[in-house]
Amino acid sequence: MLRIAVPNKGALSEPAADLLQEAGYRRRGTAKELVVVDEDNGVELFHLRPRDIAVYVGSGTVDVGITGQDMLLDSRTPADEILPLGFAGSTFRFAAPAGTRSDVSELQGARIATSYENLVEDYLAQRGITAEVVHLDGAVESSIRLGVADVIADVVETGTTLRQAGLEPFGESIMTSQAVLFSRPGMELDEEAAHSLDVLARRIRGVLVAREYVMLDYDIPSALLERAVQITPGLQSPTVSPLHGGEWSAVRAMVDSGSAHRMMDELYDAGARAILVTAIQACRI
Repeated sequence: MLRIAVPNKGALSEPAADLLQEAGYRRRGTAKELVVVDEDNGVELFHLRPRDIAVYVGSGTVDVGITGQDMLLDSRTPADEILPLGFAGSTFRFAAPAGTRSDVSELQGARIATSYENLVEDYLAQRGITAEVVHLDGAVESSIRLGVADVIADVVETGTTLRQAGLEPFGESIMTSQAVLFSRPGMELDEEAAHSLDVLARRIRGVLVAREYVMLDYDIPSALLERAVQITPGLQSPTVSPLHGGEWSAVRAMVDSGSAHRMMDELYDAGARAILVTAIQACRI
């Protein structure tokens, strides 16, 4: 069976569980259920601490895992990213009291508090900056006020927490991050597990595409069909079926969900009627 490590808590946990459930895999019943055996799909799901997932994959204890790119890099574990997953997006940045620093070159000799010690040390080493990196497990925003550090390095999403602490980001971003499906380099699987991994990646891609698209159906006078098709070209081309009587045609096209309302307006102005939008639960492209 293919062994998959998934986050057991934190910001990665629920989106990862939702994604796998939408892809057709079993979901654990309670937070205390740490292992889920999904016989029908040939996988075992191990619910592990997000920061530990890279270590388990790297050691071969499990085959593939889902975690954040920032945690993956911080682990210093060699990994092959199979697929970006499009959730848990964040930016990793330095921050200091408002108005005190403006560039990363000013970090020379500074004390930097972070929960991502290895990631910060590697970043500084690449730029020839010598600084003291202070490892904290959380709440790094308070470290400056408490005199533990001069600067912090942390995940920034909206910046609200930083502003509340009187801090502001400065300089370039250390990295941008999102959740990824990954494996260890050179991984060898038996035929059954390799097939399960191919299916897993294909299903997840299908869910991610389905989240970005909707199905658009409408009726249009056949004489106006070409204009309507220009509005909704679909992925390859739309499906067009003649309606009874031959004067109207029914059209179905897969379209970007963010553009659906604009397309509906344009189609209505072009003469289309009975315009319907349907969510796509899953797909294979």
